[in-house]
Amino acid sequence: MNSRLKKFDDFVKKVDLEAYRLKYAHIKIVEMDLPRNIQALKTLYKYYWSDVNLKKIPQFEEYYDLYYKEHSDDIEKFRIKTEMCKDCYYKGLKARIYRTWASIITQIHAGYVAEDVFGLGSVDMNDELDHKGKDFIITYKGITKGIQVKKVSKRPEARIQRNTDKNTITIRYCVPSRSDFENPTYKRTGKIKPQMLDFCKFSKSGILNRYDNGFVVFIPKVFEDLKMCWS
Repeated sequence: MNSRLKKFDDFVKKVDLEAYRLKYAHIKIVEMDLPRNIQALKTLYKYYWSDVNLKKIPQFEEYYDLYYKEHSDDIEKFRIKTEMCKDCYYKGLKARIYRTWASIITQIHAGYVAEDVFGLGSVDMNDELDHKGKDFIITYKGITKGIQVKKVSKRPEARIQRNTDKNTITIRYCVPSRSDFENPTYKRTGKIKPQMLDFCKFSKSGILNRYDNGFVVFIPKVFEDLKMCWS
């Protein structure tokens, strides 16, 4: 594990997902499409990937302050356009940005894992790639491919899928809900729930791992397998 992945991995393990869940999960006020000039993607890639300060990676509250400072004027203009009251809007916006933050942090962690497998400088990600449907790109042996990391709810499997576009690969995975982890068996039968069985299978095969704080992340094997058939 290289130093970049190690530091980011340590950061992910310290995220208090439960505290954030209790604070933000029930708030779904700002659910409309956000204009591109106030979307969080650009600052997320800036502070957690391209310009990341591995000595002090910002937790969500710190990140939100940075995001707000960079977009405050446009954020307020959009609020006025929506005609929402300030309290509701800013409360809902912060919860909305948190959900994006948690999702992208998982994706960025996958990028660090891929970089550890393919080599430093092999992975790139930014908001422009994201808008083109690529979570990040990997360049290896002179060949560049786009990677999509997709969480799905109805397909309890983690796997590599080659798209119609031969230069884009989708890595699909399924994460059981928090309640499933807390109660992995059915009360009536005592049988283990299907998604828990699948998660255990992929965890044991070296694809997914779940940290004590609830974060589910990819571990090297999925990218090692991809590296072996890179062409």
